Amino acid sequence: MLLSRYERTIARRYLLPGRGEAFIFLVAAISLIAVMLGVAALVIVMSVMNGFRAELFDKITGLNGHAVVQGYGGQLRDWREILAEAKKTPGVTSATPLIEQPLMASFQGRVEGVLVRGMSIADIRGNPTISTNVVLGDIRQLTPECECVAIGSRLANTLGASLGSSVSLLSPQGLTSPFGTVPRIVSYRVAAIFEVGVYDYDKAFVVMPMETAQTLLLMGDSVGMIEIDTEDPDRVGEILRPLAEKVETSGQLTDWRTLNASLFEALAVDRLVTFTVLSILIMVAVFNILSSLIMLVRAKTRDIAILRTMGATRSGLIKIFVTVGTVIGSLGIVAGLILGFVLLYFRHGVLSAIGFVSGQQIWDPSMRYLTELPAKTDPVEVAGIALMALVFSFLATLYPAFKAASTDPVQVLRYE
Repeated sequence: MLLSRYERTIARRYLLPGRGEAFIFLVAAISLIAVMLGVAALVIVMSVMNGFRAELFDKITGLNGHAVVQGYGGQLRDWREILAEAKKTPGVTSATPLIEQPLMASFQGRVEGVLVRGMSIADIRGNPTISTNVVLGDIRQLTPECECVAIGSRLANTLGASLGSSVSLLSPQGLTSPFGTVPRIVSYRVAAIFEVGVYDYDKAFVVMPMETAQTLLLMGDSVGMIEIDTEDPDRVGEILRPLAEKVETSGQLTDWRTLNASLFEALAVDRLVTFTVLSILIMVAVFNILSSLIMLVRAKTRDIAILRTMGATRSGLIKIFVTVGTVIGSLGIVAGLILGFVLLYFRHGVLSAIGFVSGQQIWDPSMRYLTELPAKTDPVEVAGIALMALVFSFLATLYPAFKAASTDPVQVLRYE
């Protein structure tokens, strides 16, 4: 929409406060701020939710893979054949045998439920979710001869254990006696403490070499499951369909969508609801643009009539008021994007400040799964938010613009 020279001059004049027009300017400024806050809120919330989902997905699949083949009865005796078959399946990037068993851990009278995970030495050192998140100790000390384990940081705090502490694991798989099965209690030295960033994992995981786990659980040479990663997690069902048919006699294949279905579905619903609510907030903000333009048209009725008598066309007047409203909306969008990105960059400081002022813990890892507030900005999504706000702003200008264009100069000037 190209404006002529006089149309640009008049639009610029209407955007700036004139004598006796302070209230109209105030309403326009409030409209700009409202659009800014709406856009900033939408960008911040959607970025945080994208980051939350991405971070949670990376942490969960980093420890549990995209799918697992779990043996019936908790054991896979022919796991080597299944492992070879999984690695041959097109689209599979890695397959890892492991043991995972819930047990009890105790240290100096404190007892906690834990999830013992046995992995091969190469898989422990090659898993970036574990090896790159060691906060104390050395993961390379975990060997079958060492009788050592690595535990999560939250579990260490709960038990009061530290590096070198001797943590006892209680296994119900014990020796049979005339009085029943006697649980086995085996002590292991803490060689490393890790923090993957997922509260439930840091509070429960105990990682040990595969051979150590097999001895503890009296599993012989069998494993509990095989963890599988694929080249495309969104197509995991399609990629692993041939493998599921081959292993159905030995175990059950379950992908990440089934294992965490309720969590990711809740995130998707929450994301949709949040986007809808904040979009309504932007719509409310552009109604302020509508009201300010209506007030401007009422205040400039005499000027509009004079312009019409001087040869101004209806389309010219429409372009002037559409430009005024769209500029207000555009400035609000740009300011909102800047504000949103700044708050996202300093989000941890903002959370700390809010917590300090309110006296409450705003981000509780035990409720939020993750230990830190994540954020991941999607450029396409940001562009969509800006375009949506711009369209709303444009639509809000149409009624005042057509109202101004329909002004009858004869009727107005007759009573002046």
